[in-house]
Amino acid sequence: MSNSHTNLREAFSPPDQVADAADGQPAAQPRLLIVDDISDNRSILKRRFERRGFDVAEAESGLIAIDMIEKTPFDLVLLDVMMPGIDGMETLKRIRSQKSASALPVIMVTAKSESDNIVDALEQGANDYVTKPVDFAVALARVNTQLSRRRAEQQVAAANEELRKANEDLERRVEERTHRLIDANQRLKEEIADREELQAKSQYLAYHDSLTGLGNRLLFKEQLDEALKDVSVTPHPLAVLFLDLDGFKAVNDTLGHSVGDLLLKSIAAKLRDLLPSTDRIARLGGDEFAILQMSSPQPTSSTLLAERIIEIVAEPHNIDGHEVTVGASIGIAIARPGEMSTESLLKSADLAMYSAKSDGRGTYRIFDPQMDAVIQTRRSLERDMRTSLAQGGFELYYQPLVNLQTKRVTAFEALMRWNHRDRGAVPPSEFIPVAEDMGLIVQLGEWALRQACAEAVEWPDDIRISVNLSPLQFSKGNLVSTVVSALASSGLPASRLELEITESVLLEKSERNITVLNRLRELGVRISMDDFGTGYSSIGYLRSFPFDKIKIDKSFVRDLLVDEGSLAIVRAIAGLGVSFGITTTAEGVETEEQVRCLNLEGCIEVQGYFYSKPIVASQVAGVLAKLNEQ
Repeated sequence: MSNSHTNLREAFSPPDQVADAADGQPAAQPRLLIVDDISDNRSILKRRFERRGFDVAEAESGLIAIDMIEKTPFDLVLLDVMMPGIDGMETLKRIRSQKSASALPVIMVTAKSESDNIVDALEQGANDYVTKPVDFAVALARVNTQLSRRRAEQQVAAANEELRKANEDLERRVEERTHRLIDANQRLKEEIADREELQAKSQYLAYHDSLTGLGNRLLFKEQLDEALKDVSVTPHPLAVLFLDLDGFKAVNDTLGHSVGDLLLKSIAAKLRDLLPSTDRIARLGGDEFAILQMSSPQPTSSTLLAERIIEIVAEPHNIDGHEVTVGASIGIAIARPGEMSTESLLKSADLAMYSAKSDGRGTYRIFDPQMDAVIQTRRSLERDMRTSLAQGGFELYYQPLVNLQTKRVTAFEALMRWNHRDRGAVPPSEFIPVAEDMGLIVQLGEWALRQACAEAVEWPDDIRISVNLSPLQFSKGNLVSTVVSALASSGLPASRLELEITESVLLEKSERNITVLNRLRELGVRISMDDFGTGYSSIGYLRSFPFDKIKIDKSFVRDLLVDEGSLAIVRAIAGLGVSFGITTTAEGVETEEQVRCLNLEGCIEVQGYFYSKPIVASQVAGVLAKLNEQ
């Protein structure tokens, strides 16, 4: 250029040294401004960059270049250092007064001897430089590098903006729901005010019943756990009272669920006012309540309380202009030092309550070991489960996940099934909780993982297998080693394995469990968050761990077409998936209308009976052929 008047026709490297590969060419048509006072230099560069798909403009001086930049958007400027009038350094300074280095990258063109110019240019905001004689392959690579960096910065900024909007939308919905709950629970104002607002709202949602304001099952179990630790040092044994309303279903059926809800709120308020501050009360669900009675002589105190509760509940209730009458059946279990655990105490009170119902309702019964027939049935179930596991009595079924864009199956979820020799098919909702209670879920989970990997390795290479994990596999099992062993023994690539967890994995010992998840990710295994949106802080988990997939709970999909709230939640979760770069999968899809709606809202995958019910491994090939042909 003008400093040495080098003719670029002679200065460029030979053609065999120039990188003309297609992968050096930008995907779009970036606008490039070449600033040089020598026409030949500009023409050569323009011609060569245009061959690579660039839209090239020329400027013969710094003033003309500045004027063009003010009027026309450019993606990058190639700027000669030495020019008559205002030189390249002054031109760069004026460009930087208008455009930042990320907004408009500038690459300086200088002679190899001009090292001072290079340093000055970089200090004044140049992004890079090339030296004369110009090696076009180097110039092209540096231009593409700066353009890629600029595009990446723009994409990051756009993604951050989308994430901010999605976060604001979800946080607004959480805040609205929490305010409604706070209005119904004025008694908890002081407790909530003592905590940071977001933590208090989340804690409240996790531990309280939204209808009555009473504690829920989770809070009651924790309170009972603490009380049982102290039972050996207290002067009196503690008692648990299980309360179930008699005739409540008839109220719902005849007067409607709104009247039933108001009745539950009325009874909850009366029970709460009846108890001293030392006792605890919770709504366990439906029309069931539980009371923890402490620091009172037993069984005298619990029987007197049960009698009083039966009287109060039996009184007529004026609900929304209706005079409503129901009754109460109560079961009592008394815990003495070393006799009962939390679970056994709750089960004993529950058994006693059903005995009261069997004896005519409107009365109470104290647990007697003769009521243990149900417990014996449970123990028999536990024994049968152990036997079935040892003898191969469990099997896996598989349900396909379909990509809405490609209309092809991407994966199968492994679902455990148990066909009992006497009882027939036992639902997973019945035997999985039992397996977790007895600790057998760790062995069952390991078997399921190995079996799923062994069967999936026979499928096409592009089909993944998804396996559910129990929280107990994190706390009591050696999960990473189990996964490594299952992959090694089956020969299944780690990239074809997806592991599904629920938020309970992160609720307890979250740091330890996140460490385990990170180790699994390092193996190449994909991690999915199941039942996303049902927890009180699901969005927080996306910040704590980079999930590959979030699965939208079927409860939102079920009401998608009739409930605007469910549709809004699905839309927000799909938006989060886009912002975080995470695949979204909707569960429980049963109709074509749901498929169409989910596709419009941006969900990537769907799963449900609309495509296929769970099938055995031998049917996978047929289902793949059928679905992929559609």
